[in-house]
Amino acid sequence: MKTVDAELTRLDRAVVNAFQGGFPVVERPFEAAAAALCERGVDVDAETLVERVRHLDETGVLSRFGPLVNAEEIGGTATLVAMHAPPERFDEVADQVNSHREVAHNYEREHPHLNMWFVVSVADASRVDEVLAAIEEETGQPTYNLPKEREFRVEAKFFVDGPLFEEGVDLSDLGPAVELDGRTTLTPDERDLVLEVQGGLPVTATPYRDVAEALGVDVEWVRETLKRFVSEGKIRRVGVVPNHYALGYTENGMTVWNVPDELVETVGPAVAALEFVTHCYQRPRHEGVWPYNFFAMTHGRSEEESAKRVEQVRETMAEYWDVGDDDWDTLFSTRILKKTGIRLDERADANTSEEAEPTTEADDA
Repeated sequence: MKTVDAELTRLDRAVVNAFQGGFPVVERPFEAAAAALCERGVDVDAETLVERVRHLDETGVLSRFGPLVNAEEIGGTATLVAMHAPPERFDEVADQVNSHREVAHNYEREHPHLNMWFVVSVADASRVDEVLAAIEEETGQPTYNLPKEREFRVEAKFFVDGPLFEEGVDLSDLGPAVELDGRTTLTPDERDLVLEVQGGLPVTATPYRDVAEALGVDVEWVRETLKRFVSEGKIRRVGVVPNHYALGYTENGMTVWNVPDELVETVGPAVAALEFVTHCYQRPRHEGVWPYNFFAMTHGRSEEESAKRVEQVRETMAEYWDVGDDDWDTLFSTRILKKTGIRLDERADANTSEEAEPTTEADDA
């Protein structure tokens, strides 16, 4: 994939660095965002800021602008699965795996045996076994289910050289005051809102009002619900979501570790504290095939930077236990085989209570 890092203007770089989370949930959020940039030495008005974010979105520098939905909190489940695809049949096996709509992501990774890694997303956890059984029957290859047992970090942020590098601008306090209601299910209107914004917000001066008009609901309810969802964890953050490949982060390394079980709870937060680690989980081992129980994902803009970051993970691990050469590995991705994103429609539907009360219709204000 072509990288565009060198083509970004100073303002583009400021936008990417500043707004990967904490975007304001107010009627005209770009006005508040532009004011915050001006306060930090980046002169821009709201209209220009809208235009630049739209440009970054349309040219692929951003994957989207808007909420980053936490699928796990919306309903259903997802799991990571590894398998071996014989080299002579690799593309055939990839097509068979990818034909399942439940497969959201699929990567070829460097490993002498487990060279295909994919994510299965379903509304009902009991369907994972059904999907994997079908894949095994079609491909003739065993699958190794590696569900998340403990999450230590999910913070995929990618910065570029320029203003506000790794500093960020957090304006998440701007917006309506909200109270958590303790519900784990969604109302029908909340489900519709999640599905409407999962691919991003309209890049306009009034994105929340545009969403409200599309759904036929009150704009205040949209803003209150989105802000509450951030507080509840249903939305991880609101902001720009960079396309890390476009920004030059092409080295995608999945480091895996055979951490002593009694140390996982201590090692996990320490590794998660490394700012360049984007995902950090405990997952099960598979005896005789997969000895690792700890995953830490790193990204780099060069082989040298990536290697340096992997070494920093190893050094952090070594502070807690004697890490041997056979206790860890790094699996770099060599090809994206499928990347459709997590489909939330079925998962949200399964977690929606039809008895919930509707919201107010949109007014003319």
